[in-house]
Amino acid sequence: MKVAAVYTSTTPELVEMVESELKAQFSEDNLEIISLKNPDILQEARDAGGVTPHCARELINLYEEAARSGAEIIFNICSSIGDVAALAKPLYESCGVSFVRIDEDMARAAVKAGRRIGVIATLRTTLEPTKRLIQACADEAAVKVELVDALAEGAFGLDQEQFKKKLIETGRRVKEKADILVFAQGSMAYAAKDVSEALGLPVFSSVAYGAKAVKAAADKRAWGKEKSA
Repeated sequence: MKVAAVYTSTTPELVEMVESELKAQFSEDNLEIISLKNPDILQEARDAGGVTPHCARELINLYEEAARSGAEIIFNICSSIGDVAALAKPLYESCGVSFVRIDEDMARAAVKAGRRIGVIATLRTTLEPTKRLIQACADEAAVKVELVDALAEGAFGLDQEQFKKKLIETGRRVKEKADILVFAQGSMAYAAKDVSEALGLPVFSSVAYGAKAVKAAADKRAWGKEKSA
């Protein structure tokens, strides 16, 4: 199965976690990962305070490169550009390429787990798209949720230990208002266990959910091929 992982954040921790989780889902001889990266997209979105038309075009260029390379599944890693991914998903799937957003299944699981959801992000450009996704999943499930902003200002770019401390500090500010916490960025995943233990709240992070969704998409493709054979 050829999977194109599309990144706009290229921290070593994130790339390592994504590849590790994908490999855990597939047998060793049944997975080819190609990594397509453009960190300038995220930087431009940060500078502009949101996704610009140029960001969207550059992201589509990565998706097109994935499709031209023969990828059977596009795995969209970035949540800051989630609104573009939401629009692209049905288009690529209509062209026969499965499309997985890293945070979609996480959002569905979070909606099932709690009604007061604290959303922790280091960037406001990621906070708002993640909140929209969670709200969309809540609407899909016909449940009401209360979303609590938890912006960890100053956390972006810190070393791992300082980063964890900043997330715990941020989570503590909203702890009494939330039943669960959601990490808005996949790059935060390595801190989930420490934050959960420090605050005594479940923490939902996207990387593992996304990898499982990729495997489900691969199984669906395999089943479709068997059925049509």
